[in-house]
Amino acid sequence: MASIGQIVEQTPSSDALSRARQRAALVPDCMVEARRIANTVIAGWHGRRKRGIGENFWQFRPYSEGESFTRIDWRRSARDDHTYIRDHEWQAAHTIWLWADMSPSMMYKSTLASVSKESRALVLMLALAEILARSGERIGCPGVMEPVSARNAAERLAAALIHAPATSGLPDTGMIRGMSDIVLIGDFLDDADRIMDRIGPLARRGLRGHVVEIADPAEESFPYTGRTEFTDPETGEKLTSGRAESLREDYRRAYLARRDNLGEALRRLGWSFVPHRTDRLASEALVAVHMYLSGTPPRVSRSNAS
Repeated sequence: MASIGQIVEQTPSSDALSRARQRAALVPDCMVEARRIANTVIAGWHGRRKRGIGENFWQFRPYSEGESFTRIDWRRSARDDHTYIRDHEWQAAHTIWLWADMSPSMMYKSTLASVSKESRALVLMLALAEILARSGERIGCPGVMEPVSARNAAERLAAALIHAPATSGLPDTGMIRGMSDIVLIGDFLDDADRIMDRIGPLARRGLRGHVVEIADPAEESFPYTGRTEFTDPETGEKLTSGRAESLREDYRRAYLARRDNLGEALRRLGWSFVPHRTDRLASEALVAVHMYLSGTPPRVSRSNAS
């Protein structure tokens, strides 16, 4: 997504084939990093009581065609002519849809960060898929992969992403039915009102949402000085400043106001908002999102969020 926040130097290729090849080369490394981070986070949770398969009983519900016979509660089913599934808390959780912005603005990486925004978004999405899949959750990606409940869901998602068509803006969610969770990962540099015009209807349909804003540290600090040419990665428009440092305060004010407005609007909908910089550990954002999904929001100070 492009906006005032993306007034930084970039020259990403606009060729669709080249873009697809770049993503195909990036995804395998992101999958390796995602699994490493997921293992680290899970190890840190060792011994902590949490919801999951085999935990507290949640409810009985009618058996649906295609579900595993091992989940049938035969004693309850014997009471009448229906077949019932015995759900546990985590098994009763909704399908979780994961999406990461792959638009040109996400390719940005300044000298202040070790990875691009795109790389960090992919790692977070795949690491989250890995953790949720191990808990028996159903994982899907709008327009890329139908929900699956499998231990290798993260690998399947990675493979689907390699062949996914190029997209711009928020995903089409028309295929999402019923109550679900959706995690949106991107830079969200458009005006907050434009983003909320797309997100608002999702909340009204009953989707429980979580937004992760990925930012390069240079996008917050605007470290540029002297004569600098800035290029909008989405439109190719250029802006040349003879004294870039003269723009710094106005830019930072507008950038942080956009973030504050977006976060506040999301919270009014009951959605969570996690700002994350690419010079921070990916595990920080991963833990925060997972806690929101588990219904135990992390305690985040304003200084940590910026």
